[in-house]
Amino acid sequence: MASIRESFPPAWTTIPEAFAKHFIWLVSGVVFLAVVVLSRVQVPAPEGMDVHVFAKANAVINSLVSALLLVGLFTAKAGKWRAHRSAMLAAMALSVLFLVSYILHHLFAGETSFGGTGTIKALYYIILITHIILAATSLPFILTAAYRGLKAEHPAHRKLAKRVWPVWFYVSVSGVVVYLLISPYY
Repeated sequence: MASIRESFPPAWTTIPEAFAKHFIWLVSGVVFLAVVVLSRVQVPAPEGMDVHVFAKANAVINSLVSALLLVGLFTAKAGKWRAHRSAMLAAMALSVLFLVSYILHHLFAGETSFGGTGTIKALYYIILITHIILAATSLPFILTAAYRGLKAEHPAHRKLAKRVWPVWFYVSVSGVVVYLLISPYY
């Protein structure tokens, strides 16, 4: 028996495109600058605090984002648009929580050097570098895809999401892999 596809949901926003584009690029720029600037600042952690608790939280959050992205993909393929929208908005909300936790981790813990050698070290840096580049450059495209979906511009949303989803998924999964590889050196 074939599943019944829902009709596309109505628009949730009437924000004009010009304003949305400016806002998306402003938010993306502020986030990028905040991560760059704040990753170079370290503040003393409260006494007795495990400074790597945020790194653990980040791995859990990224795992949940990865799962929600898969739910979003499968619900979109099944035409379950309300579930798709809910999953993707939840993934975005968790990504905001991740960003706060990421910044706090780097404020309190600073940088950690990878202690592995040989092939594992090369693999770690390949994953880390691709993760950083894609994480730093994908936000405006993720936000634009979300805007297109919320504006009910479904063909434009789908076209962009087909390119952005794999990048976002890679960034969320590789974030967990990076954590698993570096955590023994905390």
